[in-house]
Formats: sequence, C-alpha cells, structure tokens
Amino acid sequence: MKLFTALFFISVACITVYALPTDPYPFSSEKETKRFVTLTQEIRCVVCQNQNISSSNAPLATDLREKVYRMIVEKKSDAEIKTYLVKRYGEFILFEPPFNSLTLLLWLFPFIGLLAALFFVYRFAIARHTPSLL
Repeated sequence: MKLFTALFFISVACITVYALPTDPYPFSSEKETKRFVTLTQEIRCVVCQNQNISSSNAPLATDLREKVYRMIVEKKSDAEIKTYLVKRYGEFILFEPPFNSLTLLLWLFPFIGLLAALFFVYRFAIARHTPSLL
C-alpha cells in the first residue's frame, strides 16, 4: 500500500511539472520581457472598451500581442512598433496619444478645466462674500 501511495504521489508530481503552463512569449533577455509587458499595457484593444491588449482575451488582442512579440524579437524599437500600430489602427490604439496639433486640445483640456473651476469658485464663493467698495 505504501508503494502504491508513493508511486501515486510521484506520478502526480511528474504530471504537475509537465502540465505547468509555459511562457507563450519566450524572450532572450529580461529587458525584452519588460518591454513586451510595458508595450502591451500601453496599447489599447480596439474591440474591447478601454482594455489593454495585455489583459484582453479578444482574438485581435492575441494577434496584436503576437505582432508586438515578433517585432521585439526583430529588434524593432518601441517607436517603430507604435508607429506601425498607429498607421494600421489609428491613434486610438495608444492609451497615451502623442502631443501634436490634432491632440493639443485633448492635452490642454485638464488645465483649462482646472482654471475654469477655480474661476467659478472665486466668482461665486469668494467674490460673493467680499464687501463691495462701491
């Protein structure tokens, strides 16, 4: 009985080792792995709503991860990878759009909104309680 129990545990251990998932994107260095993780978190899945391709299970996200993997293995730079994806899918694919004339208002809107909020707070809260000099 002890022999059967020992064989059982040895076989379970062997099966467990072989059943462990392998890395679907093997890289030659830790630096490339970190680049892959960073890039896949910066790229938006175009079929999912505000989800990056790293965490999406959509078939297109899987294809995009594969494409990013191949481009990293081909020693393409981050800029080249992003440029390729923007040409193919548009700037929407990037979570952080580039700063240019088309996205100027998008980048300045938080500051404009903050100034407008401060103006209205001053106008309606502070100026209302200040005695008039007239």
